[in-house]
Amino acid sequence: SLLGQSMINVILGAGPLIHLANDTIPMTKFILLGFASMDWESRTFLCALLSSAYTGTLAGNLCIVWTVLRDSRLQRLPMYILLGNFSWLEISYVTTTVPKLLSDLVSPGLPISFPACFMQFYFFLSMGATECLFLATMALDRYLAICHPLRYPVLMSSHSCWVLASSCWLIGFLWFIVPVTLISQLSFCGTNTLDHFVCDPAPLLAASCTPAPQAEHSCYALSSLIIFITILFILSSYGLVIRAVLRLPAGAGRHKAFSTCSSHLAVVGLFYGSGMVNYVNPAASGASGKVVTLFYTVGTPLLNPLIYSLRNKEMKQALKRTLLGEQ
Repeated sequence: SLLGQSMINVILGAGPLIHLANDTIPMTKFILLGFASMDWESRTFLCALLSSAYTGTLAGNLCIVWTVLRDSRLQRLPMYILLGNFSWLEISYVTTTVPKLLSDLVSPGLPISFPACFMQFYFFLSMGATECLFLATMALDRYLAICHPLRYPVLMSSHSCWVLASSCWLIGFLWFIVPVTLISQLSFCGTNTLDHFVCDPAPLLAASCTPAPQAEHSCYALSSLIIFITILFILSSYGLVIRAVLRLPAGAGRHKAFSTCSSHLAVVGLFYGSGMVNYVNPAASGASGKVVTLFYTVGTPLLNPLIYSLRNKEMKQALKRTLLGEQ
């Protein structure tokens, strides 16, 4: 089958064909241009900034995963099961792109093999889709906890929570199988340079020898579908949460609920806003496309531990218990 042959090609390193004049030779590598046009001082500053953000992202999310795994009380609470999975996703998501980007900032022009490029391409898209699904699932969790508190333990049991988390991972990693397969079968002409810092649909399609409308349309259609379905679900869930909170008497509880909702929606807005620019609007490219991609590949994974967990009183108490060796 097409999918099976594509995966064999990627694993064995048999790339697509590159056509030069009358000769046809196998494509074995790409060069990601990234931010090579920047001067040395600017690249050094960006490298230091991204290194700090990457370190902070790993530290914050690993702290959450470690705390959830070590604290038996959190393991019984659905919200923290989701947060543990979400934090592991953020670690994986940022690691897919940032290490290669940092090496390219230090030494521009380093090649990436065809199999490595398409593996990055697949994991980058798949983890983006998985993040959309986890954000929607966590919005559902907040809706059930606030709007249906008496039924919440039944509706969101530990078993149900693990089923939801597993479904997010499974659907997310199956979502873009077809467009990734189609694009991996294309032939590439002339140059093997990609004007991006990550193997992304737009630069790969731009480097193709012939138009690939089926691959392009499937990629952007699936991107649009998962973005719009999940963002509508998230906004609807938080809309119902805000309506329920407005019925509460004014006080600290009401203020805390509004503060939590607004901070969650700020992260959702950053992630989805930048995602829409890149994948719903295929015309976004060049320097602006790279900057937008940085926002949701580096910015949101850094902010999420602060927004979803480390501001949470229960998480901070659990972290303190873990550090002190208490159970």
